[in-house]
Amino acid sequence: MDNHGSTGEDPTSEAKSPRILISVDMEGVSGIVHPRETNPDGYDYGRARALMTAEANAAVAGVLDAEPGAEVWVADAHGSYRNLLPEEIDRRARLVRGKPRPLGMLGGVDERTDAVLFVGYHVRAGAGPGVLAHTMSDALLDVRVDGRSLGEIGLNAAMAGHLGVPVVLLSGDDAACAEVRKLVPGVRTVAVKEALGQFAAACLHPEQARERLRRTAAEAVAGREDVRPFALSGPQTVEVDLAAAHTVDLAVLIPGVTRAGGARTVTFTAADFGEAYRVVLLLVQLGSIRPA
Repeated sequence: MDNHGSTGEDPTSEAKSPRILISVDMEGVSGIVHPRETNPDGYDYGRARALMTAEANAAVAGVLDAEPGAEVWVADAHGSYRNLLPEEIDRRARLVRGKPRPLGMLGGVDERTDAVLFVGYHVRAGAGPGVLAHTMSDALLDVRVDGRSLGEIGLNAAMAGHLGVPVVLLSGDDAACAEVRKLVPGVRTVAVKEALGQFAAACLHPEQARERLRRTAAEAVAGREDVRPFALSGPQTVEVDLAAAHTVDLAVLIPGVTRAGGARTVTFTAADFGEAYRVVLLLVQLGSIRPA
């Protein structure tokens, strides 16, 4: 048989298209500074939804600029997880919305995911100054994993890392950008506003923010192989400071969760970070329960 000119490769084989998850929160979006903008009963919530959706689309466009064949998932990761406007989302992406769902803010991520982008993220509770700083909800004052305080940025990055997935980009205020850079060497950041306090910031014009986000998302996805996942080896000891004493009473009903330190701190040991993350998500839900 004449093999002249053969490369030895299967001409029908194709490289696997990357799968990218974009987790989109609201507090770190340019132009947003107050709870009345981020809550459904607020007077400016509709505008905030539109701003959030536009930044999500800028990230989608950047991913596809770098990888036109990528499979892009967009996870609505704020509050009810029903904020992004479905009819306005880039039709090339798949939208993950609604709760409860597996892995919360990272809905849609798994071992097949090649990279995660955090859009509209904010600094952890007690840090900053940072715009609308908190950790998961007002029910949690702090989360410490083996003594290290982690907010939504760290907890979500570690959950992605547990699955072997790197966080390659974060957009938000300057404090959020600084927080992620301490955890993930090589991550790219887009500071869309400068935090002046809990409810104040100097913001980029939304169009300028989106332009920077699109450009940097493309760079981040193209350079994803250079960023290592933020993985924490298990088992882990987790301490959670809860805002309400009655939430502690509920939390200790979970097997393995006990009171620790002050009256509002609970602790547990997790076999790995996947287990730790899920218990923290459950504590967030318990914190939404009000006494009868």
